[in-house]
Amino acid sequence: MRKGIYAVPTDRWYIERTVWLIAGMVLLTSTLLAVLVNPLWIFGVIATGLVSINVALTGFCPIGNILRLLGFKARLGTRTPTRWNLYFMQTDSWYLERRIYVTVGVNVTLGSILFLAHSQWWGLFIAFVGAAMVSFAASGLCILANLLYWIGAEPRLNPGAVASGHVGDHTKHA
Repeated sequence: MRKGIYAVPTDRWYIERTVWLIAGMVLLTSTLLAVLVNPLWIFGVIATGLVSINVALTGFCPIGNILRLLGFKARLGTRTPTRWNLYFMQTDSWYLERRIYVTVGVNVTLGSILFLAHSQWWGLFIAFVGAAMVSFAASGLCILANLLYWIGAEPRLNPGAVASGHVGDHTKHA
């Protein structure tokens, strides 16, 4: 087990950080609407979860591509140009940040199924994940990222911060 705290850079709004913010807001909004208006709003959470799993497996992120068109830069994007200059997240290894996408996707999708099939109290779990994602985007700190780091997952967004123990050191990546 490693020690230390892992935090992603918060010096600017790059594609991946902004995607976490948008996904967290969608989770919170869809869950609130599912509890207060109609349980079918939980399909917004399921869609977000499935897109998150897709990003982890293929690297293709529809929101990331919209953000790229709006001028956002990637920190985990592929280094080789793609056809039509599309954004793809790196998928060459299972680094820490990529594991976040798949873990969040699986958890909120399963939580949504349990919300529909078992109890709306599962909305609390989904809301917790959404709030954690918004907090992660805002502060750079994430419970899941630190758990993955402590058990040995290698980060790509800010490897210098964890090695030196200084959360404020931000290594820039393309």
